[in-house]
Amino acid sequence: MALTQRSQVKIWSIVAVVFLALMWLLGDVILPFVLGAAIAYLLDPLADWLEARGLSRAASVSIITLVSVMIFVLSILLVIPTLAEQTTRLFATVPTLFQDLQSFLTERFPTLAESDSTIRQSLSSLGNVISSKGAAFLDGVMGSVSSLFSVVMLLVVVPVVAFYLLLDWDKLVTRVDELLPRDHAPVIRRLAGEIDRTLAGFIRGQGTVCLLLGIYYCIGLVLVGLDFGIVVGALAGLLTFIPYIGALVGGALAIGLALFQFWGEWTMIAIVAAIFFSGQFLEGNVLTPKLVGNSVGLHPVWLLLALSVFGSLFGFVGMLVAVPVAAAIGVIVRFAIEQYKHGRLYQGVSGRQPDTVDPEDQ
Repeated sequence: MALTQRSQVKIWSIVAVVFLALMWLLGDVILPFVLGAAIAYLLDPLADWLEARGLSRAASVSIITLVSVMIFVLSILLVIPTLAEQTTRLFATVPTLFQDLQSFLTERFPTLAESDSTIRQSLSSLGNVISSKGAAFLDGVMGSVSSLFSVVMLLVVVPVVAFYLLLDWDKLVTRVDELLPRDHAPVIRRLAGEIDRTLAGFIRGQGTVCLLLGIYYCIGLVLVGLDFGIVVGALAGLLTFIPYIGALVGGALAIGLALFQFWGEWTMIAIVAAIFFSGQFLEGNVLTPKLVGNSVGLHPVWLLLALSVFGSLFGFVGMLVAVPVAAAIGVIVRFAIEQYKHGRLYQGVSGRQPDTVDPEDQ
């Protein structure tokens, strides 16, 4: 017997409350399992691809695990220490950069040299604030990471959870499908499919775009010889999920640093600017159409709101689940609006829900 709409609303409301309560009470405890599930979800298509080429599921997962461990170890040894060191130096250099900017402006605008000049005082205080707050923020982030990711959890629990979930992913999906109420299974499958396409388009597609652009910016800026090029490239790549923001923030920061470092060498400054213009061209004309397409249903503002709300309420675990939750809410809201519009249309025409629906209305 099919459940009434009121009963369905009650059930899903209870599920939502239980989910939020578990997030609130067990945030740090379930963190390795959330990370493991996220990793398994990201790598499942790769395992399926290897299976389609004749490998067993166990062999596919073993190969993926070995490659992932190698990449992780190389990152720990080569990339992350350099990134942290450059970020620390950048925050420490900010007051000097603002002093140089102040000297540059006062040479061309002598009135700014007055000690009570508002702009001069603002530049001086802004540089000190960024330096102190930036260093404190970096220390806080590193401290939080150290407290959240203990050595055992990072090196043992998360890979083990990811390995076993990836190994049994298809079986788990089949088992969940068998537990669905038969009356509502088609609708639930449809919604789950739309949520999966949205997540795949954003996390896998947009995440790959961010990674490739970040690598491109880092390599380009390092080859040019720009100080802090790795930090700027990583920041630009990370912010690429917000349209144009990554290129604008990264480009402005890189060009600003290039002006101080290469002042008078206009060719070098132009090369730095060209790196970001070419990155935008690659993103808009090659990477995003090929890797993302039209499958992303997450508006950047909605995504930022979800990250902010869940991050503030549930910490790092909340930020991990913010994207799936935002995708699920978006799909469900669109489905509810669609159902409401169709229901209102039918009631307005005939006063009741029709037994059959015209294919054009589906």
